[in-house]
Amino acid sequence: HSNGNGRIPRYAEPIAELPLAFPDSLGALGPIELVVANTKAAKLRWRNLIASYHYLGYTTFAGAQLRYLIESPSGTIGAIGFAASAWSCEPRDTHIGWDKATREARLHLVVGNARFLILPQVRVVNLASYILSRVTRRLPGDWQLAYGYQPVLLETFVESARFTGASYRAANWLHVGKTKGRGKLDRYNKYALPVKDIYLYPLHRNYRRILASPE
Repeated sequence: HSNGNGRIPRYAEPIAELPLAFPDSLGALGPIELVVANTKAAKLRWRNLIASYHYLGYTTFAGAQLRYLIESPSGTIGAIGFAASAWSCEPRDTHIGWDKATREARLHLVVGNARFLILPQVRVVNLASYILSRVTRRLPGDWQLAYGYQPVLLETFVESARFTGASYRAANWLHVGKTKGRGKLDRYNKYALPVKDIYLYPLHRNYRRILASPE
């Protein structure tokens, strides 16, 4: 169901029927559970939700990754995924204090929040920042189980023209700058990309010392 670049066409497969009505407060929504999508059925559901409802669609993640379905008593309300961090990002690298060699040695300790979806019919105040706070506490242990080490920093890129980043700020992510809006291979600045705000979330209080240590 994918074309050559790994992208799955939107609405490639029918989505399981979703409830039409959700409560409008966190308390009324009931307990929220983050479920690692590690079965064939859960992976398929995660993929279909992202392909159908996320503005970037679904593309396969490279390397180490974790995907969660966000479940409530009313049903699945969203999905969130983490994968390899950006190879280079000037505001992030400056914030950490990285040179090229140290970045190459320590990059695996930074994990990117590659997708975050709350289904469009779910409009609950503070839900996004609540989920972000929950998942940042949960992810280090799940990553340790899956890959044998714990990351010390999360990053995400929020398209400035499309989103305010309010949910990340409310969940105490740090805004460290913006992307330049140019593609990796753009020598002559001809191929404009959307400018994105860069947010970081420390998972360890000494994250900068750990990341800037050469070994």
